[in-house]
Amino acid sequence: MKKVAIVGASGHGKVVADLAELCGYEVVFFDDAYPEKTGIEHWHLAGTFADLIAQRDDFGFAIVAIGNNRVRVKLARELVTAGIELITLIHPTAVVSRYAAIGRGTVIFANAVVNAFARVGENVIINTSAVVEHDCVVACGGHLSPNAAIAGGVMVEEFSWIGIGAVALQLMRIGCNTVVGANSTVIRDLSEGVTAVGSPAKVIKRNQ
Repeated sequence: MKKVAIVGASGHGKVVADLAELCGYEVVFFDDAYPEKTGIEHWHLAGTFADLIAQRDDFGFAIVAIGNNRVRVKLARELVTAGIELITLIHPTAVVSRYAAIGRGTVIFANAVVNAFARVGENVIINTSAVVEHDCVVACGGHLSPNAAIAGGVMVEEFSWIGIGAVALQLMRIGCNTVVGANSTVIRDLSEGVTAVGSPAKVIKRNQ
């Protein structure tokens, strides 16, 4: 059984570890809470992120399981620079078109759908039962929460987060580092760096 290092011993780390085991990997966690924290549920926490880099010869595979989009991408790029290969995890109940493109370090959870000619970038989270329709783009570091759905041709730019149950109508553009609140409906383009909520979604603030 191949070992995979999972960076991030939190709630998201638990579900990533569960999926990794389902995909045939032996899981070892690394988190900067070590040594105060030495485990997560029944899994072993072996050290900090720096420890993983130092032990890179023992871990040919890794994935970053941190919800913060920018932090996830930053650490993933440091792993690649250190020569550690990022894995992609796809739940066996997910439906991913043979014509879709999925980037490394991405996780696609149970019952999600990624349809034909969609492009999902690196270090993306496609959460439980989320839908990425045909010809959509979810750029590097994006996150679709459970039951979020983006219709055909939607562009979700880098580091953006689509909240649980949110919907984007076809051909919408959601700018970089933008947050769409839970159960919101995007009916017009959203600029970068904003938070939008409601149905229809309206901008309520600019993000830091």
